[in-house]
Amino acid sequence: MRPRHLLLALLTVAVWGVNFAIIELGLRQVSPLALCTARFFLAAFPWVFFIRRPDVPWRLLVAFGLTIFAMQFSFLFTGMKVGMSAGLASLILQLQVFFTIALSVFFLGERPNSWQVAGALLAFCGVGFVALHIGGEVTLAGLALLIAAAASWGTGNVVSKRISQINASFNVLALVVWGSLVALPPLLAVSLVLEGDRFVSSFTGLDWVSAGAIAYIVYLSTLLGYGSWSRLLGLYPVSTVAPFGLLVPVFGFLGSAVLLGEPLQDWKIVASGLVIAGLCINLFGPRLFRRPALPVAPPPSRG
Repeated sequence: MRPRHLLLALLTVAVWGVNFAIIELGLRQVSPLALCTARFFLAAFPWVFFIRRPDVPWRLLVAFGLTIFAMQFSFLFTGMKVGMSAGLASLILQLQVFFTIALSVFFLGERPNSWQVAGALLAFCGVGFVALHIGGEVTLAGLALLIAAAASWGTGNVVSKRISQINASFNVLALVVWGSLVALPPLLAVSLVLEGDRFVSSFTGLDWVSAGAIAYIVYLSTLLGYGSWSRLLGLYPVSTVAPFGLLVPVFGFLGSAVLLGEPLQDWKIVASGLVIAGLCINLFGPRLFRRPALPVAPPPSRG
């Protein structure tokens, strides 16, 4: 990977990791579903007037927008509001890798290898370790909603893979913009029903911290992040780009410590180690533990 692309990959995962602390700052004034609605409104407009709809079936575009955007971020934002710290949220959400593998078995007919199963079991042990420390910054409802967010992301990944099977050259940024547009109506409707006056009051008298948080979430995390990631995937193999995603929780914990003063207790380090180790086994296991090929003996000489 060229140095400038290496820096772009590091910048992207840093933006995504710090984004969790930014979300928590935004949630201090804006309600969870209102923040989701603002995110996808600004991610869709005015860009939808300048970027053509991706050449994919409407049913898949709707499924993508609902799962990977509307459902994932509704669960994520609400889970962080009711009881999940920013650093731990960045960690638990990475379970989407294993939900993607499990759902691919049922919907795409894929078969996970033993390393993927072992990695999933180890990562979920990390989640269990988080569950043992429910109370204070972690609640059962918050943990459940974060797991639901990871499952929604995994479902969206399966939809995205189905889209790539139909059209391998689709525009990823167009999918983000139009997926945001699809996510907007149900988010707005649910927000008005569940949050009512709180939804409206969220946008009256926004302070600069909340306005800056919305801008960061929309323009850096969503548009710049997804655009940069799609560019890297277009230039290099997935196996080269995907490992950088392991750094998201690292930047998540660092960003939370710097911006929010979030403590990093020993049990968080243990839980993080289990989840990241599971992700590493899933990603690198077959290559790290592959048996070396035995040398082939030359044929006997007939001379």
